[in-house]
Amino acid sequence: MSGIPHDHYEPKTRFEKWFESRLPAISLLYNTLMIPTPRNLNWMWIWGVVLVFALVLQIATGVVLAMHYTPHVDMAFASIEHIMRDVNSGHMIRYFHANGASLFFFAVYLHIFRGLYYGSYKAPREITWIVGMLIYLVMMGTAFMGYVLPWGQMSFHGTAVITGLFGAIPLVGETIQSWLLGAGAVGQPALNRFFSLHYLLPFILAGLVIVHVWAFHTTGNNNPAGVEVRRSSKEEAQKDTLPFWPYFVIKDLFALVVILVVFMAIVGFMPNYLGHADNYIQANPLATPAHIVPEWYFLPFYAILRAFTADVWAVQFAHWITFGIVDAKFFGVLAMFGAILVLALAPWLDTSSVRSGRYRPMFRWWFALLAVDFVVLMWVGAQSTEFPYDWISLIAATYWFVFFLIILPLLGVIEKPETPPATIEDDFNAHYGPEAK
Repeated sequence: MSGIPHDHYEPKTRFEKWFESRLPAISLLYNTLMIPTPRNLNWMWIWGVVLVFALVLQIATGVVLAMHYTPHVDMAFASIEHIMRDVNSGHMIRYFHANGASLFFFAVYLHIFRGLYYGSYKAPREITWIVGMLIYLVMMGTAFMGYVLPWGQMSFHGTAVITGLFGAIPLVGETIQSWLLGAGAVGQPALNRFFSLHYLLPFILAGLVIVHVWAFHTTGNNNPAGVEVRRSSKEEAQKDTLPFWPYFVIKDLFALVVILVVFMAIVGFMPNYLGHADNYIQANPLATPAHIVPEWYFLPFYAILRAFTADVWAVQFAHWITFGIVDAKFFGVLAMFGAILVLALAPWLDTSSVRSGRYRPMFRWWFALLAVDFVVLMWVGAQSTEFPYDWISLIAATYWFVFFLIILPLLGVIEKPETPPATIEDDFNAHYGPEAK
């Protein structure tokens, strides 16, 4: 656990001492629940429990769905209809699973942007941030492979488009694409592979989540003020922290209940709102949908992928300097993965000595623009590639890279931050008053 002074579990009875000496599970649970947590955490710190709930929901419903799903190109679509119509509560299980993915990504985006604003990626929490980015990548892979399984029109042709991106890699692209699909085109081998990986990856995701929790329990939790818990004595640490149980557990559970009310309303009254009608048409390789649109949580990076066309000067320059190796398609692939890479490199791109955005006046404006930019990318990713959407996506994609590669490093040099509070206790008292203790 973290180096913050606090009470540890001490076995009292003979049985407790015997059990603890052989399997210290009780002490692990106690120290996890009673870990000192900064007392000034606000409501943006509730998304962790939502993410854990969403992961458990996806694994539980996914296992049940796998019992009735048939991973064969001639029967996959019919097996989904069988689940919806014939399996007891099958339609609700599927709707929980499909909308649970949206809940998962909705929570993770808020979790990431909260971390960006409050500087949760800064030392000593760089490893926690990197593990979080690995979790996000595994989530994207799991969601993409799961979207293939219904074998509807959008599933089939979306898979062809996304896996075709790997074919744009010079020299080895076609080999990688064939390796992913198990054949030269989307078909039975691809469905088998994606079904297997979609079943496997959530358990890898669960392992990464354990590492993620372990990492921030080791360094201690960040907080809105961005100052560290005092560790010189137990008395000072207690002024800055509260035990995770019962204070923050109850707060997180209350927030989870509120979110689940909304989630249940969506599942019960508008379960297909976030889906696409074409996916209720069985896959037909000979009939391509007029407009292929991925799931909403992929749209920002899909917009970045499409933004860099052959008309963009950066693409033309890359094409010229690499003697034709980098074309528009490959440049778009690099930009899409690069957009995630610069996000992962935030701990080293941010040069400011102040952690929390609350005390960085210039950063707040640029960060607000980044949040708007992300929503714009999400919106334009669902539009056509015609004017003015092509220009909007190019401007929005450019700002994403400018923020991380130019603005974030530059702000640490030119920005004059405000003075953060000396201690978490001071920040808590300033917001809630000494009597709130």
